[in-house]
Amino acid sequence: MIRRYGEPVRPGQRYRRRPGVYAILLDGDQLLATHQAEPIPEYQLPGGGIDKGEHPIAALHREVFEETGWSIRIDRRLGTYRRFTYMPEYDLWAEKVCTIYLAHPVLRRGPPTEAGHTAVWLPAHQAVGVLSTPGDRAMLAGLLG
Repeated sequence: MIRRYGEPVRPGQRYRRRPGVYAILLDGDQLLATHQAEPIPEYQLPGGGIDKGEHPIAALHREVFEETGWSIRIDRRLGTYRRFTYMPEYDLWAEKVCTIYLAHPVLRRGPPTEAGHTAVWLPAHQAVGVLSTPGDRAMLAGLLG
């Protein structure tokens, strides 16, 4: 069974399954995160939904580039969790199935191309306390020990 984080499932609410991939991007003791300005300002692991027909690894490279402007090298899959949430940008109640990878930033190719996102370097141990989702915080904390 996949561990669940976040708000409980709302009885009677229909959720659409939405698989996604996200990266813990480490460079030494620093974490490359993304700050999303809207709909709620928050720090996030870079990543997002896998488009229909897209390979998860290709989706991870695409999402990280869009949200940070960086190319990455993927080391390994760390784990998967799920959360049930409302996504206002899509007007969608989603069961997000979030697969987390450990990766490293390799080359900054430019600014983020996705509107409202800013690439931010944070001390990794500090990031455990500021990432927006409990599942992301748990994955990072587990990695850092």
